[in-house]
Amino acid sequence: MTALFDLLRELFSYVFIVRAMVVGILVALCAALLGVTLVLKRYSMIGDGLSHVGFGTLAVAMSLRLAPLEVSIPVVLLAAFFLLRISENSKIKGDAAIALISSSALAVGVVVISMTTGMNTDVCNYMFGSILAMSKSDVVLSTAVAVFVLILYVFSYHRIFAATFDESFARATGMKVSRYNMLIAFLTAMVIEVGKRIMGAMLISSLVIFPALTSMRVFSSFKGVVLCSAVLSVACFFVGLVLSFALSTPTGASVVLVNLAMFCLFAVAAKLGVKA
Repeated sequence: MTALFDLLRELFSYVFIVRAMVVGILVALCAALLGVTLVLKRYSMIGDGLSHVGFGTLAVAMSLRLAPLEVSIPVVLLAAFFLLRISENSKIKGDAAIALISSSALAVGVVVISMTTGMNTDVCNYMFGSILAMSKSDVVLSTAVAVFVLILYVFSYHRIFAATFDESFARATGMKVSRYNMLIAFLTAMVIEVGKRIMGAMLISSLVIFPALTSMRVFSSFKGVVLCSAVLSVACFFVGLVLSFALSTPTGASVVLVNLAMFCLFAVAAKLGVKA
């Protein structure tokens, strides 16, 4: 126990780790809340698709010597809008629309990088995440975005619940379902972008998918799944960051492996008949 306290004391003595902890916990919380709705609506891969769009935007921004986050957030928001429009108003549905947009954006990013900077350290940090990449301005912007997402989610909770479970009934009551679907997509896009610095474009979607799928092994109510997902996501990020520091492993990959371990644990519990 003493060794653990010493490890935590050393961990929090580094400013860059404290920054990563603050942003990571907020992003993990937001991603878990939105992930429940995305999984239930069969849009769980939207995070992966939008992260690839962000990577393509990042490549263009870096080649033009522009600030990556300030450029990529509005572009990814626009991609989320077009993604839903394509899915709702054409024959290209759900996962096919995500694959179409994400693969195209990833291809653009790879081509731009190959023609300009090459695969340097900065690009790898964005692809696979790095807690060293969090600057003070990134922390301020990421915290502001995360708090904004949390506030909107809390105030729209009941409408999001209605749009998630029964769109037809929600429309019959006069609710603008498409507006709330767009809100979910926009909030997800913002969370994906601010979390990409720590988790990386290739791994950020795990924060959206894993907590929801894990909670659904044991909990059956929407509220129960949401609360469990939030707690699990924050706990897994914290443990993953500590293990990353102790074992000198990549942060994003460590967080994903902790989430995988919890998923296996909850799956075993479900097999044993544990339900809530």
